[in-house]
Amino acid sequence: MTKNSVVKETNFNFEGQTGFYRGKVRDVYDFNDKVVMIASDRISAFDVILPRPIPAKGQVLNQIASKFLLATKDIVPNWLMATPDPNVSIGVKCETFPVEMVVRGYLVGHAWRTYKSGLRTLCGVALPEGMIENQKFPTPIITPTTKAHEGHDEDISREEIIARGLVSEEKYAQLEKYALALFERGTAMAAEKGLILADTKYEFGERNGVIYLIDEIHTPDSSRYFYADTYEENLSKGLPQKQLSKEFVREWLIANNFQGKEGQVVPEMTDEKVTEISKRYIELYEKVVGEAFQPSESDDIIQRIENNIKAYLSNKN
Repeated sequence: MTKNSVVKETNFNFEGQTGFYRGKVRDVYDFNDKVVMIASDRISAFDVILPRPIPAKGQVLNQIASKFLLATKDIVPNWLMATPDPNVSIGVKCETFPVEMVVRGYLVGHAWRTYKSGLRTLCGVALPEGMIENQKFPTPIITPTTKAHEGHDEDISREEIIARGLVSEEKYAQLEKYALALFERGTAMAAEKGLILADTKYEFGERNGVIYLIDEIHTPDSSRYFYADTYEENLSKGLPQKQLSKEFVREWLIANNFQGKEGQVVPEMTDEKVTEISKRYIELYEKVVGEAFQPSESDDIIQRIENNIKAYLSNKN
């Protein structure tokens, strides 16, 4: 792996740039009326950025998100304007709502860990008795979280969001409507590819009074997918579902005694583990999108990204 064959971080300074923010996975460059978002190859789990980047991960995320944003713009306006590079999306600058809308169709991940602990309420939503891991909910539920710039996102209820004034009741009702409609569309698109969309999260923003879907959508970092053909058999036998998501990374970390808690040390990620994770991301791309992944060939990805962004910005000025 050469130094610039992965995107660990970028440090550009574009003409007209008004701000910069480095998230867990994305580098975000602000301009007056738009945002340039670079999907890096960083990987995070339990709100911790793991030490080694994953080749092709950023491209996978960016291209899946782009596909689903284009496929859902009839449901809700979204921020995407252009993808001038395999790792880059450019879009409308919005004021972000400080909550993430997590939609769950199945009892898996954080919801299952909560349920297994004996709790029967998650984010103010009552959970049915007698459920087992990976079982489908009677209807999808929304379990929002706060959107933290640093540290952990926290579970929060609809009532608390409104009471704290994070989002008005009227706008929150619209966010719920959009989130459920997007989940329904994502579920149908997954089913066409032999997959089950188990859960996902959506982020929204506002510009000139209009609500926009922002950030990524239906990617392995924001969603969990099961294989449909083995779902019922694995469920009836109490076996784990084969997942196309980042959950396999979380499971590996848990097995190595890491859940992001104080005093815990991130386990060493070997070359073999990095390659395995990269292959899983590419597998997810090919399953979800339904076409072969074409890795972007470049001697220097960072330079390529900078050149493509500059070319786009200069053409728009």
